[in-house]
Amino acid sequence: MRRYQKIEDKATHINPLWRMYHFIKFTKLFKQTLFIELARFMPSLRLKRWIYRACLGMQVGKHTAFAYKVMPDVIYPHLIRIGDNCVIGYNTTILTHEFLVTEWRVGKVIIGNHTLVGANVTILPGVTIGDYVRIGAGTVVNKDVPDGALAYGNPMQIRK
Repeated sequence: MRRYQKIEDKATHINPLWRMYHFIKFTKLFKQTLFIELARFMPSLRLKRWIYRACLGMQVGKHTAFAYKVMPDVIYPHLIRIGDNCVIGYNTTILTHEFLVTEWRVGKVIIGNHTLVGANVTILPGVTIGDYVRIGAGTVVNKDVPDGALAYGNPMQIRK
């Protein structure tokens, strides 16, 4: 079960993505995009973690490492919370928003302690991933993952 806020845009009958700047100021989005792109290519794990925490407002625990090209949400990065001693794999995408044809959704993403997220994983808004979890490469995380589980595949399968 994903936890997110759903906002419908029935009044205008316009795709909400076209009204993105009603939800976030252009200057803020531009600044966040610059910091995220800088961090994606940053070789220093400490400096990358500092950018995510100090410049984007993400909650990132001690000794958490982000691999090359990790893509946190550009619009609401402050809704991402990652515990201590985690590894976020190459080219992983962590989303806290979704624009659909008639609505948009916003939800926090919480990743527990000592968790491994494999390469090319997509984490959808409103998902909680527990402690000591392993997420296999290429998985689309579309629901909560309990503590100590192994999650893999698309559609995602969970093994204790």
